[in-house]
Amino acid sequence: MAARPVLRMGDPRLLQVSRPVERFDTPELHALVQDLHDTMAALDGAGIAAPQIGVGLRVVVFGVGRNPRYPEAEEVPATVLVNPVLMPLGEETEDGWEGCLSVPGMRGLVPRYLRLRYTGFDAHGKPVDRTVSGFHARVAQHECDHLDGILYPMRIRDLRQFGFSDVLFPGQELPDE
Repeated sequence: MAARPVLRMGDPRLLQVSRPVERFDTPELHALVQDLHDTMAALDGAGIAAPQIGVGLRVVVFGVGRNPRYPEAEEVPATVLVNPVLMPLGEETEDGWEGCLSVPGMRGLVPRYLRLRYTGFDAHGKPVDRTVSGFHARVAQHECDHLDGILYPMRIRDLRQFGFSDVLFPGQELPDE
């Protein structure tokens, strides 16, 4: 398996709604998950969705350990999430700066639900069910948006809070996520 090229904003494949995975624990699904992990690791990302590497399936991987590119971020366990369903827990949202591997070099202030529950499956078909908050909830929402053809700039409320990372945050090295 290997790191794969990441599609960038403007590619119409990023705007399509992904298809559900119908068969679990297949060599093809495991290869896809490995490619997603390899690509995310090669780019020091917090997560990546299958559409970002040109695969229109409802599969995301994410996770953040101690990472110099995310010095203030809480740890998020390594997660494979297939056919995810997100359920907000309350109406409370929080604005936070986001970047994306498909929108390199840019940042935007994006509102996200503060708490949510997500369900789905791992690559073997084992159920996943977590209640999360904060950065973990933000990462899950960002990655799952890709499955519905949504890129984070589409969620920005005030485009004055969107721009190039080096202009918004001079002198800071920020991850693309």
